[in-house]
This record gives sequence, C-alpha cells and structure tokens, in this order.
Amino acid sequence: MVEISDFYSETAIQWCPGCPNHVILNTLKEALVELGKEPHEICLVSGIGQAAKLPHYMKCNFFNGLHGRALPVATAIAVAQPNLTVIVTTGEGDCYGEGGNHFVHTLRRNPNVTLFVHNNSIYALTKGQASPTTPIGEKRSLNPGGVAQPPLNPLAMAIIHNAAFVARAFALDREQLKTIMIEAIQCKGFSYVDIIQPCITWDPRPLDWFRKNVKHLDSSHDPTDMKKALDATMLPTPPILTGIFFKDGTRPVFGEDFFLETGFSSLTEPPFPSTEDVMGILEKFR
Repeated sequence: MVEISDFYSETAIQWCPGCPNHVILNTLKEALVELGKEPHEICLVSGIGQAAKLPHYMKCNFFNGLHGRALPVATAIAVAQPNLTVIVTTGEGDCYGEGGNHFVHTLRRNPNVTLFVHNNSIYALTKGQASPTTPIGEKRSLNPGGVAQPPLNPLAMAIIHNAAFVARAFALDREQLKTIMIEAIQCKGFSYVDIIQPCITWDPRPLDWFRKNVKHLDSSHDPTDMKKALDATMLPTPPILTGIFFKDGTRPVFGEDFFLETGFSSLTEPPFPSTEDVMGILEKFR
C-alpha cells in the first residue's frame, strides 16, 4: 500500500519557510495516497517559477521544461502513455503569462491532464512583478503607481471552452483543497484547478486577509450549469470564491480515438515502422 513516505525526495526545498507552496506539496501527496497512486504511476510536468519547483520535491516521474511550456509537454506524455496520471503543477505567471497560448489550446484539445496553478498574482521568483492575475490598482515592484490593466479571468476561459473540470481552491483550506485535487485527478479529460497561494514575501496583504476574504461557493451551486458557472466567475472580489465551478464530461479526450481505432494501449506499443511503410506515408504528401 502506498504511503506518504513513498513520495519523499531528498532534494532540499528552496521555498520560503511558511510559504503555502509547502501546503500544496503535502496536500498533493495526501491526495495521491488516498487515490492509491504509486510514484511510478505519476508524471509531474512543470515550467519555470517557484511553483514549478514542486516536482523536484517529490519522488516520481517528472519533466521540468521551459518557461510556459508545461502543457504541450504534458499533452504529449498523456497521449503517448495513457496509463500515466499526468499532472501539471505551475504558477500563474508561467501558465497564464508565458504559457497563455498553450493554456488556450490545451482547453481546445481536452487531453487527459490535470493542471494545478499556484496563483499568487505575483512573479515571486523574480522579485515581485505583477502577473496576469494581479488585481487592477495593486502596486508591484515594477508598478509603483498600481497595475493599470484588469486581470485575466482564466476560470471563465476554461468554462467557455467546456473544460472537463474547473475549480478554484485555497492553499490554506487543506480539506477542500485535497477534495478538489482528488476529484480533478479522477476526472477524465482536462481538469483545471486555480489554487490561491498567497506570497508571504512579496504580497502586501497578510495571510489573515485571505482567510477572511476567501469563501466557498454556495452549496446550491450547480457545476453542470455553464451559465451559472460563468456568472460565478464574474462576481466582484472580494470575496474570492472557491469550489468546483464547472464539470463537463461530454467531450472526447484528445488522442483517445487513435487507441480506440488501433487497439494499442500506448504509442510505445506499435512496432517501429519499416522503411517501406515510412516511404509509403511520405508518398501521400508528394
């Protein structure tokens, strides 16, 4: 039986003591244990940033790539090895900023990938610059007069594109965070969770501000109702609402049709094509 200790990595953690990233790391381990996932069954993928360091601190398969490029790599891994549980863990700057185009096209494709975005509205690794989710008017290291542009609304984007699972969680609400993580990982298709992860170094607001201003979605919320889910993402903040906003299991999973047609279980199963087969394929493009 899998245990928390099975995911232990000897890599020294470089996050600030007290950073909510520690909570996200430990909660993810707990979620995987509850799901009965062994380390060899997991593949974590990340880009660049403080959140993207998380795979270094877990014993499992992982790929740490270029800034903003985690999602296309994760999509390829999920298609090539459908039996792996593929999880992207990254920050809002890496995902919505440098990787914003990949976020949009991953929503279109609907791969069997789970995305956890550590969202602190700050580029914490590079000393506190504004990110795509920084609220308008807030001051950051390069915006002493306050951010002039409104923040991105990635949850609304995901709902509009019929993502399989769309949720927001709060790093310091471990019970809800773990419940959402478990359901996201179990969901077939592209599951996306935006995790409010306050930065204790660069954010001027104390953790108590978030504890007071983060609220659960109303218990009557229906995640199968797209309009109501969109409406919930458009409400003024604070409060910052958390919970499962939307679920849609009707879309086909990217790459699944290939395996249904061929009967293969992964892209490594078919034999390597012969020279004649390759030449025959190339002839189609002449």
